[in-house]
Amino acid sequence: MERKKFREDGKDFNENQVEGRNAILEVLKSGRDVEKIIVAKGNVEGTIRRITAMAAERGIVVQQTDRQRLDEMSQTKNHQGVIGFVSAHQYVGIHDIIEIAKQKGEEPFIIILDGITDPHNLGAILRTADASGAHGVIIPKRRAVGLTATVSKTSAGAIEYVPVAKAVNLSSAIEELKKEGLWIACADMEGREYFDSDLKGSLALVIGSEGDGVSRLVRENCDFSVSIPMKGKISSLNASVAAALLMYEVVRQRRG
Repeated sequence: MERKKFREDGKDFNENQVEGRNAILEVLKSGRDVEKIIVAKGNVEGTIRRITAMAAERGIVVQQTDRQRLDEMSQTKNHQGVIGFVSAHQYVGIHDIIEIAKQKGEEPFIIILDGITDPHNLGAILRTADASGAHGVIIPKRRAVGLTATVSKTSAGAIEYVPVAKAVNLSSAIEELKKEGLWIACADMEGREYFDSDLKGSLALVIGSEGDGVSRLVRENCDFSVSIPMKGKISSLNASVAAALLMYEVVRQRRG
């Protein structure tokens, strides 16, 4: 049985965290998907400059923080002013998700997530996406959680089976899906109740964050909105719960 690794402070060892200049350079050269890179403020010379330039070429998010924060984050205590986070799984392209549906002879069913920052929510959504037969998930490149180790664990293995694409711009991704014949349904409190909405056919379902919902620009690019009736005192549901309800309504309607 594999022995679980722990840090010196007793916390779980994150195997997706890479530290040190040479280690991160090798990850970038390998072409592996990288969620983000964090560098010490003011450290922009030599190898760090090369790292940030390579990250910029690949569209990888680079954040700056003070060295004390890096010291706190470090698992090796030898971060050399830079820490990177690689993806727990490889991403695919949006077209790849469409092709998966075509190969199965099914009408595409895609989940678009706008601003989901909680890895537990993303993991739970991937698990339901797999169970409901969704062909893939699209997430934004910035201001959202990616395929981290926590997401992998929370998904209970679904991360291995549900293709995930990263989009630089969700509105552009939606336009791409429309050209492929998909209708875009936005989860919004002002929309028509979901069990009175037509969710059959080729469909992309847009789910927003629990706090802010779907952003205005993304919402305006959707074809229609659907809502979940709320009869109690609480005005919203956890994002993963809302996504599950809507995904299984799609399942129900497709069976009918």
